[in-house]
Amino acid sequence: VKKVKSEIAKVIVGQDDIIDQLLISLFSRGHCLLVGVPGLAKTLLIKTVSEVLDLKFSRIQFTPDLMPSDITGTEIIEEDAVSKKRNFKFISGPIFANIILADEINRTPPKTQAALLEAMQENKVTAAGVTYQLPQPFFVLATQNPIEQEGTYPLPEAQLDRFMYNLWLDYPSFKEEIRIVETTTSEYKANLNKVLNANEILEFQELVRKVPVADNVVEFAVKIANMTRPSNGNSPQFIKDWITWGAGPRASQYMILSSKTRAVTQGRFTPNIDDVKIAMLP
Repeated sequence: VKKVKSEIAKVIVGQDDIIDQLLISLFSRGHCLLVGVPGLAKTLLIKTVSEVLDLKFSRIQFTPDLMPSDITGTEIIEEDAVSKKRNFKFISGPIFANIILADEINRTPPKTQAALLEAMQENKVTAAGVTYQLPQPFFVLATQNPIEQEGTYPLPEAQLDRFMYNLWLDYPSFKEEIRIVETTTSEYKANLNKVLNANEILEFQELVRKVPVADNVVEFAVKIANMTRPSNGNSPQFIKDWITWGAGPRASQYMILSSKTRAVTQGRFTPNIDDVKIAMLP
């Protein structure tokens, strides 16, 4: 993980916490939603991560006229040169890759959003009754402009729930912005080395699932998710006043998976309550 981060740092200035959370999400078999105004290097960050990992990368630019088949793929009629028989052939779409950059996912209508989000949930695509498995590992990084900006289709709650992390990118500090301007307006070009391949990432994902967790750590994560639900009689008053729907069971699962991954990447055998606290906000 240190090697991955040092390679990313050749291109991306700062954003240490965001990079940590992206890698935790990858090793937990989760997906990430990055939110921020244009120009904060959301797309550059994801492209850099994909270059450091020896994985097939695909970028989908979401636009209002994008169709579901533009993501998943489509069937075409193919004529055999000898027999002259016509057959349907499936042409796979950009979803058939290891790392998917779904750029500006809230610029496209719900029908097209749903095509990507269904693939995220099922890890497969069905076309004309035939199911096609997506390559593994499968990691979706979606970027989204703040919903206050014009021309957006906000993701529904059920679809937001498919993402493990909701990461908000902020403006760089004054010193970081100076470094960004100096490197991006010069002839500097980073030479990125591949650090991890698909099989190594899959092994790491399996390892994370085997990490033991103490009962009190699991109970703490479930308690936190439970307290966000206004129907829970023990929830704080501000939750009852301001929240309509609290976090679902996926939140508890993701907090524990995140805690396991964080512990492993730091060389610890089991996560603690502090790991859960760090996972809570994103």
